[in-house]
Amino acid sequence: MGLNKPYLIFLLANMLLVVSCSVTKKTLPLVVEKPAVVVPKMVVKEVVRKDTFFENLLSQYPQLFDQVLENRKVWNVQIIYTSVDRTSNGSPILTNYTFNLNPASYFYPASTVKLPISLLALQKLNELKINGLDKNTTMLTDQAYSGQTPVYNDPSTRDGKPSIAQYIKKILIVSDNDAYNRLYEFLGQDYINEQMQNKGYKTAQIYHRLGIALSADQNRHTNPVKFLSTQGTSLYSQSMQSAIRKFSLRKDSIGKSFYNGSKLINQPMDFSTKNRIGLEDLHTILIGLVFPNSVSPAQRFNITAEDRTFMLKNMSQLPTESIFPTYSEDTATYWPAYGKFLLLGSQKGLIPKNIRIFNKEGDAYGQLTDVAYIVDFDKKIEFFLSATIYCNKDGVLNDDLYDYETIGYPFMKNLGQLIYRFETKRSRKIIPDLSPFIFEYDK
Repeated sequence: MGLNKPYLIFLLANMLLVVSCSVTKKTLPLVVEKPAVVVPKMVVKEVVRKDTFFENLLSQYPQLFDQVLENRKVWNVQIIYTSVDRTSNGSPILTNYTFNLNPASYFYPASTVKLPISLLALQKLNELKINGLDKNTTMLTDQAYSGQTPVYNDPSTRDGKPSIAQYIKKILIVSDNDAYNRLYEFLGQDYINEQMQNKGYKTAQIYHRLGIALSADQNRHTNPVKFLSTQGTSLYSQSMQSAIRKFSLRKDSIGKSFYNGSKLINQPMDFSTKNRIGLEDLHTILIGLVFPNSVSPAQRFNITAEDRTFMLKNMSQLPTESIFPTYSEDTATYWPAYGKFLLLGSQKGLIPKNIRIFNKEGDAYGQLTDVAYIVDFDKKIEFFLSATIYCNKDGVLNDDLYDYETIGYPFMKNLGQLIYRFETKRSRKIIPDLSPFIFEYDK
């Protein structure tokens, strides 16, 4: 990190005093115009550093992390922190620090798979190259197979018409499962997995829809879809797709027992046919979205600069800032910090206006995961932080008795605040220009 030992000890001592405190409440001036999102120039270098950083840092705060260090394997704790420095022309220099990172150690990714699915949906639209067809075009979903349901309208939009853009917005703001399912159906299982493998995201296997119980056969079959012009004529029609791609065999399982309906099965639950993607791949996908030139060309998604702006805006928009959908009218369900696990945990209060979190989280079967790019516009800091933790002390799945509140959310909040405080004390030769990440939201 470029810090001498006495200075580092001084920083850590100061962090101990403030790590459990809330972040600063300075506010930014009202944003009148949304600056264009400028793609940075090529990253100068990327440095990878291993677990010693986290071993040393976490051990300084036993009251917060002693159980994490002791149970790292059982709780399947994995962390990636990427610090960002800048060159004089604004190019990012990334330094990676990891803790207990193991691509072979399976965790259920839950809603985090919605990030690459959203990017692939935008990519597929661009690849179709049809005049008048874009993410805002009306998309109708039909049904042609067992388990499929249609969508002909969307009350959450201004005009009542469903679209890729609205589905992505619902995914990124409140992690809507049905919106993800509609993108999954537009893409098809084969396209999703071929693209993820071709891009080098080798841990990815995305098999199924979310929030509904369907068989493997039903998930291989995806709905017919049609895109309509503003005049109501068909721009593109896609028949039902039947996936033929064969997946490599897996032996992933979780827990010591699970409920199948009301019956307790005394053996680990089989996850070999459920979605999979490793934390490092998710982390890299997010870095590639924020800094496209920081990943190889093969790893990038084929999206436009406007698509990228759209993604970043909606990843950082709070539910209380959304008019369509009307999440701002239901703050009991969708509070300001909804889904912002890292740094905020389960906090329901207001988020300081100088901080924006660009993230995609997921929680299911006792696994809590968050992948985030965190920015403080006042303090001029930026960093990436991704983490996952298994919060299920009794080892029983499908009993809805998980330890999110006692293990998961506190871990995410404490970890986020620890790295945030570290970043506020870390010296930088170049102060970053963070204005490209300031957006004008719905309200």
